[in-house]
Amino acid sequence: MKQRVGLDSALTVLAPVVWGSTYLVTTQLLPPDRPLLAAAVRALPGGLILTLAGRQLPQGHWWWRILVLGALNIGVFFYLLFVAAYHLPGGVAALVGSVQPVFVLLLSALLLRTAIRGWQVWACVLGTAGVGMLVLGPEAGLDTIGVVAGLGGAVCMASGIVLTKHWGRPPGVGLLTFTGWQLAAGGLLIAPVTLLGEGLPDRVTWTNLAGFAYLSLVGALLAYAVWFRGIERLPALTVSLLGFASPLAATILGFLFLREGLTLIQGAGAVAVVTAVLLAQRSTAREARVARGAAGPSPETTGVPPGGTVAAGAATTAGAATTAAPPGGPATAGTPTAAGAARPDGPTATAPTHPLPPPEAGPAHPAPPTTEAGTRPAAHSPRQTTEGEQS
Repeated sequence: MKQRVGLDSALTVLAPVVWGSTYLVTTQLLPPDRPLLAAAVRALPGGLILTLAGRQLPQGHWWWRILVLGALNIGVFFYLLFVAAYHLPGGVAALVGSVQPVFVLLLSALLLRTAIRGWQVWACVLGTAGVGMLVLGPEAGLDTIGVVAGLGGAVCMASGIVLTKHWGRPPGVGLLTFTGWQLAAGGLLIAPVTLLGEGLPDRVTWTNLAGFAYLSLVGALLAYAVWFRGIERLPALTVSLLGFASPLAATILGFLFLREGLTLIQGAGAVAVVTAVLLAQRSTAREARVARGAAGPSPETTGVPPGGTVAAGAATTAGAATTAAPPGGPATAGTPTAAGAARPDGPTATAPTHPLPPPEAGPAHPAPPTTEAGTRPAAHSPRQTTEGEQS
């Protein structure tokens, strides 16, 4: 169980790591001052490709659900994200957005009925503090519109995570198709705003096309498929805490490719972010093991090997207690069957091990054999079986 949770977390964290590269790709490969165009191109082409490849459209109430999820996870979230980026320094915008796990924690308690635990609160506080140390600089400043937009974006993304977890996926719809629906819906919401607010660039270079292709195919199509898979398999808060990897990746990529400085405070912030993510992953694995143990032992852990001997008096493979009688005799309740049952011409084929009670509530020992005509008593009495077990 721990290995499976670790694998799911490691795969899911690839999405925020990819999103952390968005700043590098935007500044180095895309046309300048076109944030809405970047958002629309990032969402719409990949969404249309996945939707056409899946050859399915939403049915019934899933039409409005996809519109809601597409707006929260993609369309409205992207718009508020870019508004915050324009009105706030990058570090402040990232710090405001890092409160998203707090909203996920509260919404999960309301919609998913999950309890709020101490480690969850500490992970949120530790991760937010780590992001602050990573991205805040001396030029940090506050702007009312930017702060409101940043908080609105955090609420949108948190609501999208929790509602995706709450509604699940339509039956018979694949993960890629489900991802495509949301990307297409979000992209269609952004496209009119892009055309009205920014328009199209006069010139697009091959470098720009490479950047757009990366944002659409890797930053959206692949990353969101991995992200939604993680939402299905992991607790909502764990997925949200993995989002702390995005500013961490952006800081590391800036240091490697843009020659941006890396201070001791940023290093401490990176350690805090990684600690918060690991705390969420380990706690999730521990809670999953506890829940699995509370559900009872699985068939693999009962100790009965496949094809092994079943104790006398136990139920047959169909799950019901059956009776058997020798040739010419009537069936009598309490007469054991399968291995260990009395044969009409001799002793039992296999000595019984543990006399089990019948499927209904009753005494701890099998009922004594009857003396009706045509039946024979069992080869061992309950007393003899007990002595055999003690030896």
